[in-house]
Amino acid sequence: MAGSGELARHWRYAELPGVDLLRARYVRKTFVRHTHEHFVIAAIAEGVEVFHHHGADQYAGAGALALVNPDTPHTGRAGVPEGWRYGAVYPSPEVVAGIAAETTTLRGTPGFIRPVLDDPHAVGLVHQVLRAAEEGNALAADTLLRVAVTRLLRLNGGPLPQREVRTAGARIAVRARAVLEERLADPPTLEQLAGDLGTGSFALLRAFRDVYGLPPHAWLTDARVRRARRLLDAGTAPAEAAVAVGFTDQPHLNRHFARIVGVPPGAYQRERKNVQDARGPLLLPSQV
Repeated sequence: MAGSGELARHWRYAELPGVDLLRARYVRKTFVRHTHEHFVIAAIAEGVEVFHHHGADQYAGAGALALVNPDTPHTGRAGVPEGWRYGAVYPSPEVVAGIAAETTTLRGTPGFIRPVLDDPHAVGLVHQVLRAAEEGNALAADTLLRVAVTRLLRLNGGPLPQREVRTAGARIAVRARAVLEERLADPPTLEQLAGDLGTGSFALLRAFRDVYGLPPHAWLTDARVRRARRLLDAGTAPAEAAVAVGFTDQPHLNRHFARIVGVPPGAYQRERKNVQDARGPLLLPSQV
């Protein structure tokens, strides 16, 4: 892997609705613990990625895929000094469910069982999807995406477990999340939130982390970035989006956005303003 620059491009292709696309090469990049609303299907071309997932570090090297289900907390960093280069597709739960219903016998909400799968053929399919999108070949991009997702579900698919909310602690966590979603830009303190819900601060902290895999403050940052992405997709300027979701200013948004999405909000928005412009250059996140 020549050179030491970090390059990334996060974009959409209009003919693949419900799917985000990414090409990236990272060396020093570290993704904080976060979640995605979509599936993550990351095909490693060179190097090694390490990501913490369900309590353990997972290693995905060249020829392997890192697979993360929606709303599953995980991190990301280089596993070797030269970093890692990869391409990723992020299909929505609806896209994956539609493919699963048509091409597999899976019942329930489909998802991936193992977070790492060694399958050079599927890795190649993911990179072909990205290449077809870059070339504006809609038929190839759509076909290859469906073939790739079908293959991964057949090799590594199963029904996703349903989150239990039967215990009193789980019910409190769900209520706390609803409050934070409502007050994204002006959240209460942990003590205030616990008091309003009739519980103790540490009891709420434990319950929230047990249900959502993140403490409330980390979940809030994650949710703010998600909301900011929607605002940016709708054309809101990054500085306005930052304030709207509760960050103090655009640099505050920039810092958290890049640590979760992988590119700064300005670069993210420029790539997605014109989804037909598929031949844009890779961007250097640290210098955009």
